[in-house]
Amino acid sequence: MQVVLHTGLHETDSDRLFKTLLRNRDDLRPLGVAIPGPGRYRKTISEMLNALGDGLPAPATREVLLDTILDDSPEHVDRVILSHENLFSVPKIAFQGGVVYRKAEQRLSILRTIFAGDSVEIFIALRNPATFLPALLKATPHEQINQLLQGLDPMQIRWSDLIGRITQAVPDVPVTVWCDEDSPLIWGEVIRELAGVEPTHPIAGAYSRMADITSQEGMTRFRAYLAEKPKLTEIQIRRVMVAFLDKYADPSKVEHQFDLPEWDTHLVQDLTEQYEEDLFDIARMPGVSLIAP
Repeated sequence: MQVVLHTGLHETDSDRLFKTLLRNRDDLRPLGVAIPGPGRYRKTISEMLNALGDGLPAPATREVLLDTILDDSPEHVDRVILSHENLFSVPKIAFQGGVVYRKAEQRLSILRTIFAGDSVEIFIALRNPATFLPALLKATPHEQINQLLQGLDPMQIRWSDLIGRITQAVPDVPVTVWCDEDSPLIWGEVIRELAGVEPTHPIAGAYSRMADITSQEGMTRFRAYLAEKPKLTEIQIRRVMVAFLDKYADPSKVEHQFDLPEWDTHLVQDLTEQYEEDLFDIARMPGVSLIAP
């Protein structure tokens, strides 16, 4: 069985991703792809990982989990997708001890042990720390950014470090990442990669992230254009999306507000430039695939 773990990050539209997967569940089920509801596994997995700590799971853990998670018999499932943005931690302790998701590799190692006989894949959406940190702060009871960061300098946040820790902990597990900022353009591709289907497989909601930031008129015209050009390739569709976004995107939905009084424009710019450099490094990491527009 192929076990797909979508692990966040926080504040990267994880719920929207899962809802898009659910829209396609009935279509993907005949292909052996299972998309169980989150109520079947999120709490169970978190409680199990918390209870285990550094311990080892019992030999029958896989069977117990699958029995809880799946509607169908495991023999009828080739690929199961589990989306859990709190797998590494809840938002308020994302930087516990001044470390970025310090339990990430430990928890993934345990899950890899549980699914030792299966093919495991990890999917992670990334986000510019300049917008990620203010958004994450709002999702916590903390009032100031330094309470969230617990002594960590924002300029020390490099997602390549987190990805490197993960690939070192589970070296046989491929990791796929993408930028949340690019999601409007690549949403359909992300869903297809998660589902393990062909690049041409139709996906309901493939343009839902684009619709979030585009005027109703723009989306109506965009869909009409695609209907008139049914033979466009994915690359050509991507170019069309860029053209329509240039003309019809709602600036108020695209621009992020940096409302942290402790930060100035120079820090935001530095974080953004470092993020772009970090992505370049991530794209070159062995065992890591970066979905880009």
